[in-house]
Amino acid sequence: MKTADDTERVIRYADMFAAMGAEPRLRIMQLLLTAHPQGLVVGDIQDELGIPASTLSHHLDKLKNEELVKVRREGTFLWYTANTEALQELLNFLYAECCTRNKAVKPGDLVLIVQASKGSQVPSKVL
Repeated sequence: MKTADDTERVIRYADMFAAMGAEPRLRIMQLLLTAHPQGLVVGDIQDELGIPASTLSHHLDKLKNEELVKVRREGTFLWYTANTEALQELLNFLYAECCTRNKAVKPGDLVLIVQASKGSQVPSKVL
């Protein structure tokens, strides 16, 4: 039976997924994950992705509001980092639904998907 806490949690996760649902914001998240844990300053994100400053500010605010990125000030620079704790929470939510409760995806298959996406050889008998 659903509780109020479950409903609020699902709403929060839906908002987080929606924030990453825009292509520029997903690219920002990918870039910040590659720069983890140090992060990147806004100018570096802008240079790498070619997003105009005002648009980038809007996207970063949306990601920050959904707690997907963290911001720290060092002097005059704002450093953005991926909030890996929030991303882990999202992954745990998906994992619980797909791999433990109803077994839609076998847990071992997730490892194979990750290995394949990184270019590792996956045994053909597993595929």
